[in-house]
Amino acid sequence: MEEQQQEKTHVVDKSFPLFSKPSNTLKRPKLQKARNPKENPGIPKLEKETCSNPNNPDSATTETASFSDLGLAEWAIQTCKELGMANPTAVQSHCIPKILSGRDVLGLAQTGSGKTAAFALPILHRLAEDPYGVFSLVITPTRELAYQLAEQFRALGSCLHLRCAVVVGGMDLLSQAKTLMGRPHVVIATPGRIKVLLENIDISHVFSKTKFLVLDEADRMLDVGFQEELRVVFKCLPKTRQTLLFSATMTSELQTLLELSANKAYFYEAYEGFKTVDTLKQQYVQMPENVKEIYLVYILSKMEEMGIRSAMIFASTCSTCHLLSSLLKELDMEPAKLHSLESQSSRLASLHQFKSGRASILIATDLASRGLDIPTVDLVINYDLPRDPRDYVHRVGRTARAGREGLAVSLVTQHDKELVKAIEAEVGKQFEEFDCKENEILSDITKRAYYGDALQLDFTIKLPLLQYINMLMLVYKARRVAKMKMMDDGFDELVNERKKQKQKSLAEKGLLKNKKRKRKSLNR
Repeated sequence: MEEQQQEKTHVVDKSFPLFSKPSNTLKRPKLQKARNPKENPGIPKLEKETCSNPNNPDSATTETASFSDLGLAEWAIQTCKELGMANPTAVQSHCIPKILSGRDVLGLAQTGSGKTAAFALPILHRLAEDPYGVFSLVITPTRELAYQLAEQFRALGSCLHLRCAVVVGGMDLLSQAKTLMGRPHVVIATPGRIKVLLENIDISHVFSKTKFLVLDEADRMLDVGFQEELRVVFKCLPKTRQTLLFSATMTSELQTLLELSANKAYFYEAYEGFKTVDTLKQQYVQMPENVKEIYLVYILSKMEEMGIRSAMIFASTCSTCHLLSSLLKELDMEPAKLHSLESQSSRLASLHQFKSGRASILIATDLASRGLDIPTVDLVINYDLPRDPRDYVHRVGRTARAGREGLAVSLVTQHDKELVKAIEAEVGKQFEEFDCKENEILSDITKRAYYGDALQLDFTIKLPLLQYINMLMLVYKARRVAKMKMMDDGFDELVNERKKQKQKSLAEKGLLKNKKRKRKSLNR
């Protein structure tokens, strides 16, 4: 029976409007056997395969050197060529044949290794063979990532009349329900919004014949308490679906998702633990906490000299993100900002502004740490270090993608030393010290000091003390103005209101105590 399945040919229905040009009939390649199969006693029927080239986990395997060897249709192979995808990466080489064979898959690979194409290509291949909607449901944790996934699906399916819908929060609910009733072929959604639609509007029948369920950034789905939303989604999906899980970091909680698989699951692991790419240079700067803004401004002022096209700055909270954005604007920099307290239209506008190059700096919370692929990002700055090493891996993964070089600089205060050691231990690499001279930081940007609105003094830069005063007063004035603007805009009230809503939501889910307990354990 298995041999008959392997020899079955894939024939595309040319009369269907999704298919715009003829394709050759392709034979399905025989499946490769796992070189290092391991059975996890907690997860039944789990086949595990590790990367055949551990020194370069994102390169193509020697057994599969081209997309034509993976069993994809000719139109898909041609599209990959047109998009500049010469050869499949390791995660694509291992996972695409398994997905085409009908297997459930959990793929673990580094950021920028082509995980999206690893599930999008076989889904589109199957859709062209037996087209109907909704054919695939893709769940992803953030709205921005949902829109990016939609762009990538449309690019990979460019020769097909693909109907792809994005269902996220911040948009009109009834319009989204109407779109789903039109049965698009691919639905990309955030878990909260799809749950609201399924519970409040009778659209569950739309997903009754869905063939694929994809959980992108699957580790985060359990981490932030999406279990309730996922349970609602699973109820309306057929049991015969294929479940595809992809992530850049592996957790023990993520392994439980394999139990949701209807078929025997295949697990591809490019590496164990947490890992950053070899082309990424990771550095740190030590400073007192009260002068972090000065060091940040100094590093940003050196972007052109360092040959950096654009930079992403990660802050821990929406308030810090908003404050830094206002502060840099006062210093004649025009950054884009991205955090959850912005409206959806503002978030999309900021992201478009940064992607198009109109803004060379993006200040964001961890909302932007997952999946976003912007090739011009050469620098990632951790203004606030994340508490979880997995978040660090995802943040710095916004640069040095697909074999390119990149730089990650972390601003380390007197309170962060132990956190740096913990991150270094997890990623297995020690950070280098960022080359910055104290005198440069204190004198490079300005020679003027401002004292209130009444007095303006010119200083020479002979004495480091006067240089220090210059920079301190300039940045502190910008910070005062930024804080006043935030107060005028009622930002603090907005933050407090959001906190109350979040606590209420967590309390309803019964997760508030667990979250407090987890925070205490991290503080220890």
